[in-house]
Amino acid sequence: MGEWLSANWWAVWLIAATLLAVCESLTLDFTLLMLAAGALAGAGAAALFPGLVLVHVALAVVVAFALLLLLRPTLLAKVRNAPGYRSALQRLVGSTGQALTAIDGGSGEVKVAGEVWRARSFNDEPIDAGTAVEIFEVDGTTVVVYPKEP
Repeated sequence: MGEWLSANWWAVWLIAATLLAVCESLTLDFTLLMLAAGALAGAGAAALFPGLVLVHVALAVVVAFALLLLLRPTLLAKVRNAPGYRSALQRLVGSTGQALTAIDGGSGEVKVAGEVWRARSFNDEPIDAGTAVEIFEVDGTTVVVYPKEP
């Protein structure tokens, strides 16, 4: 089988493109998709020029980098500007957690979804440690919270 693959580089490139595309479905970041397209270009070059492995590699690299630099930012912008898109930080808003320390208008800590966040009180009223809180907004690396029950 190794002899067949070395004689048919297009198959190697096609397998690489398929694996990269499948892995992209796990990340949804468009990086591996651009690399898969580069590998697909390498497969096309291997089908047209079977003995010129350097040409396959060069074309795959050029296509992958061109797509990474030109197409990926546009795709990411379209996805992020789509209606209903919420980043991971925006998804924190409305979730609940528990105050690990006393929280006031300036400092405190909460645990939300297994992660510890710096917190401050929404209306500067103190919140006792152990109180269930809800996240009102995310301000940088600090979550603004209020007691879940008054």
